[in-house]
Amino acid sequence: MRETLRALRGRLERFVRPRTPEPFPVELHRRRIYVLPTRFGLFFGVMLVAMGVGALNYNNNPALLLMLLLAGAAQTSLLGAHLQLSGLRLVAVSADPVPAGAPILLRLHARAPSRGRERRGLRVDCPDATGTLSLDDGVGEAELALPTQRRGWLDVPRLRISTTRPLGLVRAWSWVWPEQPLLVYPAPEPNGPPLPDGAGEAALARLHPLGDDVHHLRAYRRGDPPRTIAWKPTARLGSLLVREYEQPLSADIVLDWFRITGLDMEARIRRLARWVDEAERDGRRYRLVVPGHPPIGPAQGAAHRHACLRALALLPGGMGAR
Repeated sequence: MRETLRALRGRLERFVRPRTPEPFPVELHRRRIYVLPTRFGLFFGVMLVAMGVGALNYNNNPALLLMLLLAGAAQTSLLGAHLQLSGLRLVAVSADPVPAGAPILLRLHARAPSRGRERRGLRVDCPDATGTLSLDDGVGEAELALPTQRRGWLDVPRLRISTTRPLGLVRAWSWVWPEQPLLVYPAPEPNGPPLPDGAGEAALARLHPLGDDVHHLRAYRRGDPPRTIAWKPTARLGSLLVREYEQPLSADIVLDWFRITGLDMEARIRRLARWVDEAERDGRRYRLVVPGHPPIGPAQGAAHRHACLRALALLPGGMGAR
């Protein structure tokens, strides 16, 4: 029964606006705001009818007056719920990419005229997530955790913004359908071989007491090992000097798609995604080579990681490339 009602609801929602994804910003106006009584509102309406019929039959003017006052309150509630949404401006949606399988946190940014009615406790929901939108000083956002299953672009579903305030007698709602998709990274391989060896000249060097190359001379400090003392310069200048060595920190790593053999396409992508994260975690520079894309890097950092994972996420076979 529940599945039947859900299917029927899905068919009815095809006829409401918007019927296709729309670019942001979007302003809610009266032609896209719907209002219907809640269950409590229906009960309240039946109670008012019964009260009115009883008051008329028994010629009870106080009861009739009370019924009219309550009906006026219900009418005010209907108007107030409509005004909660009217004029609301949905500015943008955003989300930080996550690996496939992890929920992605969608943020819906909204604005409203700073002066006028207060808008709090608006509900934002879709079939898989629910959030709350409150606006302080006319600005606010709602967060919804959407499930992800595959890498690539994730289309944002149609979002319903609704409220039952101020009295809970009616529900006013409107639909928005963001056109902007969200990026989902490939899920990294859980277990696999370590990073490939670096190639070429060392990209970075650091001072190390057991290094290979002399970096410079400095004054002696208590605790320096005797073997690091540079005796000839010390004798020439008359003060103790020690050698400081440097050691290559790492060489650039090439994460090459074509050097991975024996794996299918998705397994290669997951392995490269894992290596990208490991290289970032170790602070090493790396270059990514994937088919159909110019080599990325060598570099290191958040922007480089995003460029590499984005290229992997949009390889053919994901949810879609745009």
